Amino acid sequence: MPPVRTARASRKAPPEGFDDIEDTLLEFQNKMKDAENASHEGKKKYEMTWPIFQITHQRSRYIYDLYYEKEAISKQLYDYLLKNGYADPMLIAKWKKQGYEKLCCTRCIQTKETNFRSTCICRVPRDQLQENQEIQCAKEVVRQDAFENMTVKTKHRRKVNE
Repeated sequence: MPPVRTARASRKAPPEGFDDIEDTLLEFQNKMKDAENASHEGKKKYEMTWPIFQITHQRSRYIYDLYYEKEAISKQLYDYLLKNGYADPMLIAKWKKQGYEKLCCTRCIQTKETNFRSTCICRVPRDQLQENQEIQCAKEVVRQDAFENMTVKTKHRRKVNE
């Protein structure tokens, strides 16, 4: 009989330098488990994912900073981390582009999820905002008073006699 292969046996060993950042990655992994197992009582459907998006952003930013800003890890280690899901490669790809350096998540630039085919408020440059306007990502924080002050306009249609 052939030996049984496990997922652990088929994985390549991590590149050199992984041991240096493994403790931090384990901390992020523990935070993610806590966020996934947290109580969802009293929360709205979209509020349940906020901590997960925040932890994913922090972990991806940590790896991005190590490779691009501090140059503390090798290309092989960086590719290994992206390939094995330690960071969000789509988010990091956007961070490398001009104007997207502080993007919190890729959902903020997807126009399909908004009513008016626009991006999130966190994408508006700070100099174009009003002085006292709060900047809170709509994907992470939805203010109730914004919905209470909305008025709905309806169009009345007249029936035409045939």
